[in-house]
Amino acid sequence: MTASTTDTPTTTAAAAELDRAEARTAHNYHPLPVVVAHAEGAWMTDVDGRRHLDLLAGYSALNFGHSHPVLLEAAHAQLDRLTLTSRAFVHDQFADFTAKLGDLCGKDLVLPMNTGAEAVETAIKVIRKWGYQVKGIAADQAEIIVASGNFHGRTTTIVGFSDDPDARNDFGPFSPGFVTVPYGDLAALEAAITPRTAGVLIEPIQGEGGVVIPPPGYLQGVREVTTRHDVLFAADEIQAGLGRTGRTFACDHEDVVPDLYVLGKALGGGIVPVSAVVADRDVLGILKPGQHGSTFGGNALACAVGSAVVDLLATGDFQRRADDLSVLLRERLDGLVGRGLVGVRVRGLWAGVDVDPAVGSGRQVCEALLARGVLAKDTHGSTIRLAPPLVVSEDDLAWGLDQLAAVVG
Repeated sequence: MTASTTDTPTTTAAAAELDRAEARTAHNYHPLPVVVAHAEGAWMTDVDGRRHLDLLAGYSALNFGHSHPVLLEAAHAQLDRLTLTSRAFVHDQFADFTAKLGDLCGKDLVLPMNTGAEAVETAIKVIRKWGYQVKGIAADQAEIIVASGNFHGRTTTIVGFSDDPDARNDFGPFSPGFVTVPYGDLAALEAAITPRTAGVLIEPIQGEGGVVIPPPGYLQGVREVTTRHDVLFAADEIQAGLGRTGRTFACDHEDVVPDLYVLGKALGGGIVPVSAVVADRDVLGILKPGQHGSTFGGNALACAVGSAVVDLLATGDFQRRADDLSVLLRERLDGLVGRGLVGVRVRGLWAGVDVDPAVGSGRQVCEALLARGVLAKDTHGSTIRLAPPLVVSEDDLAWGLDQLAAVVG
């Protein structure tokens, strides 16, 4: 059947909330017509008491589900003690968080920030400074190689090397120093390296692009090429990392360790914004006091929650769960190719779903799913990302995929 083009009917209460939000909010988002009031696990409840299965998980910020009891306990306990000191002082949660996260990544040092975009900006600064101070690149000549189709955030520096017109148009002038090569093309990447190249910044899987998975061996190739040319390899694992793909990091699928991990989203457990750049001392150690900072970065509440997140990941349970459920996700989606879908890409509990344009746009399919009690989000026209919380039950996931089949079939 063709996906409905009619917006999901809303009650008076929901419509009033939607109207109030629309009236006083900048229109930089186009949300689905639902107003969420409560959530637990993989389910959200709207203001009218209707339950919806969450197949977005806050773009992977909610890998551990809504209201995970361990994370809530950590946050509640810390709220009663201390929330913020700024980095002018040291608080008693800081050392534990940085040590645990450094150990999880197998790296010496951690630089905590707040949002993913801040972490990417931090990585850019570190790569450039390393290029000047360690590699000896001439002043203001450092270049960073990035990939086409990337999404690393929406600050002016970052959108300057985006090829998404919605992200880029009318926000210039942009920062120089970035060279774009096709994603997944190892030969093009190596050909782009010059004596001015300080680093390579890529997503091991492109999330916003529609869960685009590079060819096998690509990440290993990036690691080999960057090492051989004395170039830093920064992996943006903000969406792909921390259990989403069935491994702690997406780079783990090819046994690759980058020079810098760029982390965010799930690191805050869906409770507070937490991000970080994690690297060894010979990379992050180039920063000196006053050269980079953040008032809220590494605050006590963030560190308490982040430490609890790392503890959950250290068990390996969530990675194994994502890997196990990946079988169901792949089988069910593969079965829909030619029956409303024209392509799927699955890695762990994460999928890019390309809808046949004859069925409808990605937005229309998401609206039809909403009417059936499933929350998902489109990206780039007819593509939908599916990223359920890693705590979703097998039965609930199967039910959600049943709804997708009914909408597109």
